[in-house]
Amino acid sequence: YSIHSIYPHPFNPETNIIYTIPEYAHIKVTIYDIRGAEIEVLRNGFEMSGYYIIQWNASQYSSGVYFIEMVSDNFKEVRKIIYMK
Repeated sequence: YSIHSIYPHPFNPETNIIYTIPEYAHIKVTIYDIRGAEIEVLRNGFEMSGYYIIQWNASQYSSGVYFIEMVSDNFKEVRKIIYMK
């Protein structure tokens, strides 16, 4: 389980989130603002093992720091991203 890369970073207004999972599992990928408030769930469901790409368009949000959280049964990773208008 891993968030491999986020590009471009910093971004305006779209970024790509590449992650991998080693087995069939329930995955939830969520975006949080700097205060820790959940602002968008990008993925929430079961997926087969493999590499995945999610494109996030943040044009409706303000510039600043955001966090991407990926959670599975026994895994959790959080990455910081910067949105610059």
